[in-house]
Amino acid sequence: MKTLLLMRHAKSSWKDSELADHDRPLNKRGKKDAPRMGVLLQEKELVPQRILCSSALRSRETAQAVTENSDFSGEIVYLDRLYMAETDEFLAVLRELPDSLERVMIIGHNPGLETLLQTLSGRIESLPTAVLAHLTLQSSSWAELNGEVTGEVLEIWRPKELLHEADSPKEKAKDKDKPKEKEKVKEKEIVKPKAKDKGKGKEKDKKEKKKKDK
Repeated sequence: MKTLLLMRHAKSSWKDSELADHDRPLNKRGKKDAPRMGVLLQEKELVPQRILCSSALRSRETAQAVTENSDFSGEIVYLDRLYMAETDEFLAVLRELPDSLERVMIIGHNPGLETLLQTLSGRIESLPTAVLAHLTLQSSSWAELNGEVTGEVLEIWRPKELLHEADSPKEKAKDKDKPKEKEKVKEKEIVKPKAKDKGKGKEKDKKEKKKKDK
């Protein structure tokens, strides 16, 4: 079996309207999401041996951020033919790979990537920016890949979900502090009535003294 990782480029910037689509860079969010996926690859022990990447700037910057944060030591191949590629082109590129490679990653664009995932696994999945899909292919040779070779989607990781998981311990800590705050409020509520009752008692004593003096 072969392992295929499909990743859509991270979120790109539209600030400069004069830039050609091919030359658009990552925006702030994209620059945060791409490294996060690189860390994930290392944690899951899924660092690829080779990355096939669209030549678009946003894809190249995504690949660089991923490799810099995953101890990647293989080869990144930038291909013009993967820029806005369709399923047939993706499959053609994969068929050219040597069988010595067991784990390969593609960084590209939609709708081609979503269609490729559906073709290989039969699953219809949305692949927003920087999302990573992990597939296994029922083939021992890349050359055998075609529309009939089946695969299985093992996992799909989304940057937002990873961010939520990273923040969850902080949220739990906040929740632990909440009961303490409630206790303090209750204490104040208990103290206030006592203070009022004490004042009322003094007023009664004064009235009693006045009656005795009369």
